[in-house]
Amino acid sequence: MAAAELAVPALPNSGGAGAPSGTVPVLFCFSVFARPSSVLHRAGYELLIQQFLSLYGDQIDLHRKFGVQLFAEEWGQYVDLPKGFAASERCKVRLVPLQIHTVFFCCDMQERLRPAIKYFGDIISVGQRLLQGARMLGIPGIVTEQYPKGLGSTVQEIDLTGVKLVLPKTKFSVVLPEVEAALAEIPGVRSVVLFGVETHVCIQQTALELVGRGIEVHIVADATSSRSMMDRMFALEKKKNFTHDNYQLCLYICYTYVVFLII
Repeated sequence: MAAAELAVPALPNSGGAGAPSGTVPVLFCFSVFARPSSVLHRAGYELLIQQFLSLYGDQIDLHRKFGVQLFAEEWGQYVDLPKGFAASERCKVRLVPLQIHTVFFCCDMQERLRPAIKYFGDIISVGQRLLQGARMLGIPGIVTEQYPKGLGSTVQEIDLTGVKLVLPKTKFSVVLPEVEAALAEIPGVRSVVLFGVETHVCIQQTALELVGRGIEVHIVADATSSRSMMDRMFALEKKKNFTHDNYQLCLYICYTYVVFLII
């Protein structure tokens, strides 16, 4: 992926539809936005960055590092901008953060648990919105399923498109060897947004393990539940006040209207 140097002057917006002669129409995508524009024929990486600034300069955090990716029709997804790329035909590009600091964990939202978990329909709805928001923002999602042979797969209402991993497990914690390997591949992970079931078992054990590794954990309270509301209440209260040895990392309880104001 080409690293973006954002401290370059912006070009004026040349408009997308009816691009003038000698220019190439380009769809510029950033976060949840997509704007048609155009660049000079054979424009390379630097001119793409300038146009991104022209279109999204008031929304880009200049203190962060970004990369440019090109949508490849052959693969049906974005790929790292090829070395020496020059825009010669209509294309779609996006600006993405190079350093991802957060990962979303969806824990055991499975079909056979539906009749047993309090307010399961409500937490499914919120969980779906969380994964949708993560997908829009380019945040990796990891989904686990507790003994799926017996408890079934993740409920159909939750769209797993684009998640990094979907893993079966037979232990309480989500922190499986495959999950640790996936986290090691994502540079700079500092926090995890955690939700699912059950609050006092799998969510609690996952939170304790992550905090023990120095990772800040944010539990989405209205996407997390248990069979018993008493279990859920005491588990959330325990997590809210938890600190671990010298890390002194609080375990925060977050609500979806705070985590995702855009939804």
